[in-house]
Amino acid sequence: MTARGETGGGVIVVGAGAAGMMAAGRAAEKGARVLLLEKMEQPGKKLLVSGKTRCNLTNIREIDEFLPMYGSGGPFLRGAFHRFFREDLLALLSRFGVETKAERGGRVFPVSDRAADVVAAFRRYLDEGGVELATRRRVLALVRREGEMSGVMTTEGFLPAAAVIVATGGATWPETGSTGDGYELARGAGHQVERLRPALVPLVVRETALAKSLQGVGLRNVRLTAYRGRPEDYDAAFAPDHDIGRGTGGRRPRGPIIESRFGEMMMTHFGIGGPTTLLMSLAVVTALEDGPVSVALDLKPALDGQQLRARLQRDLDAHGKRRLQGILGGLLPRKFVIPLAAQAGIPPDKPAHQVTAAERDRLVTTLKSLRFEIVGALPMTAAIVTAGGVSLSEVDPRTMASRLTPGLYFCGEVLDIDADTGGYNLQAAFSTGWLAGEAAAAYVARRSGRRSGM
Repeated sequence: MTARGETGGGVIVVGAGAAGMMAAGRAAEKGARVLLLEKMEQPGKKLLVSGKTRCNLTNIREIDEFLPMYGSGGPFLRGAFHRFFREDLLALLSRFGVETKAERGGRVFPVSDRAADVVAAFRRYLDEGGVELATRRRVLALVRREGEMSGVMTTEGFLPAAAVIVATGGATWPETGSTGDGYELARGAGHQVERLRPALVPLVVRETALAKSLQGVGLRNVRLTAYRGRPEDYDAAFAPDHDIGRGTGGRRPRGPIIESRFGEMMMTHFGIGGPTTLLMSLAVVTALEDGPVSVALDLKPALDGQQLRARLQRDLDAHGKRRLQGILGGLLPRKFVIPLAAQAGIPPDKPAHQVTAAERDRLVTTLKSLRFEIVGALPMTAAIVTAGGVSLSEVDPRTMASRLTPGLYFCGEVLDIDADTGGYNLQAAFSTGWLAGEAAAAYVARRSGRRSGM
C-alpha cells in the first residue's frame, strides 16, 4: 500500500501531528504496512510551535494527578495511560536522541529546548518502521465497504486500507493544518461530534476602555475568580482563598463561583489573557451559554480586607503630603495606579491626608475585587486547544477503535478530550496515538488471517 494507490491491506493514518506520527510509528513497529497522510507540506507543524517552540511534552505528575486535568474525559484516558505513559514516551524519545528535563510546574521539555528535535525524533521513528509519508495529501472522506473500513478518498483519488486512524487534530492553530477536517470525516462515518469550543483562550471584557488603559500589564501572584452574574452581583462572602477548578483537588465552588485560580495573568486591549485566564477560559465560555459571567481580580490575595485596610491606612498616615497615586505606586504596577483610583472614584492627585475613610474602603474593595464582565472569548483560531470532538461514548478506550465501524480509529485532539496547560494535551495525544497504532496493526493482522483462512 503506497501513496500511489497500490492495493494493500495496511494502515492509513490521517494527520501527521503528535498523535498521528505516534500512531503510524507504533503500527509499523507492530508489523503493519503504514501510509501516513498529511495535508501540509511537512509533518509536525503544530508540534514545532508548541510550548513556544520548546515543546512541553508531558508532566511529571503521576496518573492519579494527571487524570483530573482532563475533567470528564479523564476516566476515558486511564487505560491508555496505563499502557503508554510518560516513562514510555521519554524512553522512546531518548531512543531517538532526545533527552528531556523537568521545569517549574512539572513541565517536561527537551534538554535542547527545541521542538524541532522532537519532530526529528519522530521522523526517525517513522523511517525505522518503514512508514511511507505523503504530504500535501488531503483526505476528503472515509470509505467503508460491507460495514468495514476499506480506505480513504483523497484529493488525488481513492487509497485502500484495512484500517484507518484519524489523527487530524482540532480546529485551532489553522496555520499548522488543524482546521477541523477530522470532525467532518467522523460525521461522514456516522459519528457524533460534541460541540466545539475554544479552550485555553484569552477572554474579552465589556469594559474596553479600562482594559485598553491597562494593556500590556503583566500581573503575578494575583487571584482571578469567575462567577455567574454581572460585575455588581459579586458577593465578597463567596470570595475563595483557594483554587477552584479542574485539576485543583476537587474543591467545589460555592454560590455563583465558577472557578478561581492564583497565578499570573496579562491585561490586553480587549480584556484578559495569560496563564491563569487561559486555565479558566473553558469553564467561563461554557458558563456564558447560560447567562452573564464576570470576573473579580484580587490584586493583593496575600492580605485579607482588614489587613489591606490597615496597610493602606499606615501608608496614608506615614506619607500624608504625598499624592494618592504615589501611595498606590507602592502597591501596584505603575500603569494600574490611575485607572484603579478612577475605579474607586478618587482623584489620583488627591493628597494622602485628605483621603477619607469611605474612600480608603473603596480603594480596598477595588484592590480586592477589580471587576470585569466577560462578553466572550477570542475566536477558535486564537485558542491553544479545541474542546469538544468525536464523542467518547462511540470510541473504545481500550483500543481507540470506533464502536460503529470496524477498522476505524481515532486519537489525539480530534477526540472530545482537552486539558489544562502543562504537557497534558500532548501526553494524551501520544498515549492515544500509541494505542490506536497498536490496535490498528492487530486488527489488520486479524483481518488478513480471516481472509487467508477463507
